[in-house]
Amino acid sequence: MTVSQQATVPLEAAGQRFDQALAALFPAYSRSRLADWIKRGQATLDGRSVPPRTRVHGGERVALAAALEIETPACAEPIALSIVHEDAHLLVIDKPAGLVVHPGAGNRDGTLLNALLHHAPQLAALPRAGIVHRLDKDTSGLLVVAKTLPAHTALVAMLGRHAVERRYAAVVEGVLIAGGTVTAPLGRHPVDRLRRAVREDDGKPAVTHYRLRERFPAHTYIACQLETGRTHQIRVHMAHIHHPLVGDPLYGGGLRLPRGAGAALAAALRGFRRQALHAEQLAFVHPLTGQALAFQAPLPADFQGLLAALRADAAGADR
Repeated sequence: MTVSQQATVPLEAAGQRFDQALAALFPAYSRSRLADWIKRGQATLDGRSVPPRTRVHGGERVALAAALEIETPACAEPIALSIVHEDAHLLVIDKPAGLVVHPGAGNRDGTLLNALLHHAPQLAALPRAGIVHRLDKDTSGLLVVAKTLPAHTALVAMLGRHAVERRYAAVVEGVLIAGGTVTAPLGRHPVDRLRRAVREDDGKPAVTHYRLRERFPAHTYIACQLETGRTHQIRVHMAHIHHPLVGDPLYGGGLRLPRGAGAALAAALRGFRRQALHAEQLAFVHPLTGQALAFQAPLPADFQGLLAALRADAAGADR
């Protein structure tokens, strides 16, 4: 993949450094990447390679002629993808539960990243094959993937300023009386490297809004809206207020069968072996076209089955 673009330095930029003027002319690319291209002679001023601190006068011709290097040295694998949307700049994927997003210790292949490289080999030239945010392995639902470097830069910036709306469906232990907001900073667990924890002194700010959808005798079906996007955020926040997600192996504290639960509900809860969390809605402004986009992912079969069992058991209890 190559980048080949030209522009003219505006007169009002006179006196700026070359790297500053370049960043203003090509905002789709990160400052660090543009600085690297200047150093490599792949960003020129009036046809010459110049240092980043060179002052511009206005009216000069700027040219980018850069080859994007392979940034994701992973193997492409023919793994089926559920593609909700695709255009020249981005993909929206409905990820099934059980699929790891990015290779790591113990998961070197068979991931969403491997599947993306098979679907669109050019993604190897992008950081993390265009993946700009993640879902946990056992969380299902929507995530957006960049297909071009300008889209990648823009989406990362949008996520950083919370300009991507993400809504989740969840089933939690216990009966919530009303919706609310959890504001609790998150960081690494002090002992368990696989977990995150509320850390009041040194955690990163994290805010989760939740509202009620349906109450059952011992559970609540809720919708969660992320204001920030920390690792395991919803899972930790709901456990923090003593309403962990059903089936959560890290934060749920083990299987809890409510008193008086029928055999069907008990079987459904025993058989639900992941956190009951689904990324159901993704909405944002397209970073290149400016079009407002919104996507929905239906609840997967296991999640629907859990809700059906909860409803049937609640109906039986009402009689």
